[in-house]
Amino acid sequence: MAAPGEALTPQGYIQHHLTNLHVGEGFWTWHIDSLFFSVGLGVLFLWIFRSVGKKATSGVPGKLQCFIEMIVEFVDNSVKESFHGRNALIAPLALTIFVWVFMMNFMDMLPVDWLPWLASLAGIPYLKVVPTTDVNITFSLAIGVFVLIIYYSIKVKGVSGFVKELTLQPFNHKAMIPVNLLLETVTLIAKPISLALRLFGNLYAGELIFILIALMYGTNLLLSSLGVTLQLGWLIFHILVITLQAFIFMMLTIVYLSMAHEDH
Repeated sequence: MAAPGEALTPQGYIQHHLTNLHVGEGFWTWHIDSLFFSVGLGVLFLWIFRSVGKKATSGVPGKLQCFIEMIVEFVDNSVKESFHGRNALIAPLALTIFVWVFMMNFMDMLPVDWLPWLASLAGIPYLKVVPTTDVNITFSLAIGVFVLIIYYSIKVKGVSGFVKELTLQPFNHKAMIPVNLLLETVTLIAKPISLALRLFGNLYAGELIFILIALMYGTNLLLSSLGVTLQLGWLIFHILVITLQAFIFMMLTIVYLSMAHEDH
């Protein structure tokens, strides 16, 4: 599917699917599609979990309630095993991150042309439906976690304790303060960057592979048949990828916040 006036070439097809619907220019560019799907999926997550919570019974649970309880129990166990402090925020935060990131990743399971084609009927030229293939979304999530790391580091250790952590580790000597500050600052800043780029890179690559497979359709019968086989195989494998990436983002968040609560 090409944009109006755009030749339907492999390069044009790929570029079209990798272009966000946006307004503004430069730093003030807003990716409307990424914001729409990320916020929409977040609202859907809250609505589903709230509805199940309100209707939960102590008897034999329904399928949806059972599924939600399994997710909650899984996240709760992960927090208990990895978080060594006491904070009522961590478990709900971990649950939100895991489910929300998974739902955004799961949009990659939809055929790459379906929603963009429907959007084109409404006059929308571009539509990227996987929010986590947008580095702005992944960095927003990572920056939110980073702010919490700084907040709890200062809250638990105090300003002086946090400064000492940055200046007196790993070498506990005043002469090594500049070196310590450099090393610890780089380590601290690397946390949100690694969180954001790991999620973005894996999902972006996965989406690109789906787009490349989609190019095989409509060429000839042999390539179209091969495309179906490849898409099915990559779809099955990608289910593991999107789940693993949501789990990794959640676990690293828990570990980083646990480190922020350690007063030593």
